[in-house]
Amino acid sequence: MAARIRLKRVGAKKAPHYRIVVMHGAKPRDGEAVEILGHYDPRTPNALPVFTNPDRALHWLLTGAQPTETVRSLLRRAGIWAKFAELRGRKPRGAASAAEGAGTV
Repeated sequence: MAARIRLKRVGAKKAPHYRIVVMHGAKPRDGEAVEILGHYDPRTPNALPVFTNPDRALHWLLTGAQPTETVRSLLRRAGIWAKFAELRGRKPRGAASAAEGAGTV
């Protein structure tokens, strides 16, 4: 069974707060997590995810855990996805155009 990196909802009614967790693929959204990687509060202005240990997130990505689309965007905003792409030997999206633009003066 594949591991997934996804959001687990915590918080009160109409006040969502999410934990970024690693779970087995078949577990329900609010089921038991293998590991908690961080948290995310979407109600704050310019909300950024807080990863308590970014190295563990990289470890799970390199191990083969698949992030959901939402978590992938949070990983991009935190800069972890670029490190992951670099370790895999690929350029992250947008890096090629940024590098080309920086070379022209």
